[in-house]
Amino acid sequence: MTPVLFKEKAWRFLIDLLATEKAIILCDSNTKRCLEYLHVACPQTHDLPVIEMPGGELHKNLKTCEMVWYQLTEHGADRNTVLLNMGGGVVTDLGGFIASTYMRGIRFVQIPTSLLGMIDAAIGGKTGIDFGGLKNMLGTFARAEAVLIDSDFLKTLPSRHYRNGLAEVLKHAFISDASILDLMYVNEDELISRSVKVKMDVVARDEFESGERKKLNFGHTIGHAIESHLLETENPVLHGEAIAAGMIMESFISTKLVGLTAPDLQRILQLTDSIFTRVPLSKTDWSEVKKLLIHDKKNKNGQVRFVLLKSIGEAVIDQPVSDELLDQAFEFYVSEK
Repeated sequence: MTPVLFKEKAWRFLIDLLATEKAIILCDSNTKRCLEYLHVACPQTHDLPVIEMPGGELHKNLKTCEMVWYQLTEHGADRNTVLLNMGGGVVTDLGGFIASTYMRGIRFVQIPTSLLGMIDAAIGGKTGIDFGGLKNMLGTFARAEAVLIDSDFLKTLPSRHYRNGLAEVLKHAFISDASILDLMYVNEDELISRSVKVKMDVVARDEFESGERKKLNFGHTIGHAIESHLLETENPVLHGEAIAAGMIMESFISTKLVGLTAPDLQRILQLTDSIFTRVPLSKTDWSEVKKLLIHDKKNKNGQVRFVLLKSIGEAVIDQPVSDELLDQAFEFYVSEK
C-alpha cells in the first residue's frame, strides 16, 4: 500500500526523496498559491520546475494531459523523474494519470491541498480524466510513492471548496464508520485521519475494485451523472455538491430496496442538508442525467448497478434499480426538503 504521511513525517519523506531524485511540480492556477507554503515546509522544492495547468474540472481532459506531457519533455523528464502533484482532486487525478502513462510510467507523489483530495482523490491508487463528457472515463490504477497530508493547506481553501470535501467525509461515515460524524467541526486532523483510514482499509482489501471497493461509490452513480450533465452549463456544481445529491437519492432508494430505516434516512437528510444546498434540477435535467447513468463503470450487461445502505455504516454493492424507482428518488429529492 502507498504510505499516507501526515505533517512532519510527510515533509521529512519529501526532503529525503529530493536529496537524491529529480522532480517536477504539477499544480493548477488555483493551487499555485500553495507553492509558498510548500517551499517553507520543504525548502528543497524551491528551485524545482513547475508545470501549471488550468484550474477546474472542465480542464481534466486529454487536452490538458497533452500540454503537461509536452512540458515534461521540455523539462527533460525521464523515467527517473518524480512528478509532485500538488492540488485538489483534479490535479491528483490527472497528475497520477499523466505519471502512469508518461514513458510507460514514472513515479509520482500526491500532495493534496483540498479536503476532497486529502481524504479521497489522492488516496487509493486510482487515476483518471474525463472524456466525452463523462466523468473519469479514462484512467489507470497506479500507486503513488506517497501521499503527503498537511491540513495547514486547508487554510487557503475557500469555504465552498472545503464543504466540497465534506461530502466524502459523510460518505465514509455512511458506508463504514458512523462515529466519524462525531468529529465534524470538532477535530479537523482526527477527522481527516479517520476518514483516510476508512478508504485505506477498503482499498487494502480490494485494490482493483472487483468487489468491496465499490462501496466507496455510494452517492457517485447518480452524483457523477449530475456533475457531468451540469459541467459545461451556466450552473456547474462541484463534485461534492453533486455527490451530496446522489447520496440523498440513493439513500431514498435504499429504503425501498435494502431496508434503510426512515430514521436513518432522516438523519442522512439532516446531515447532508446542513452542509449542502440542494442542486436545482428540472425534469429535463433529470432525463439527461438518467441517460448518463448508462455509462457508469459499475454497470453490468447494460444494467445500472448501485451501492445502497442497509443502515448508516453498512453498505451493499451491485444493486439493480428500476427506472420507476429512479424517478421516485428524483421526485423525493426535489420535493422533500
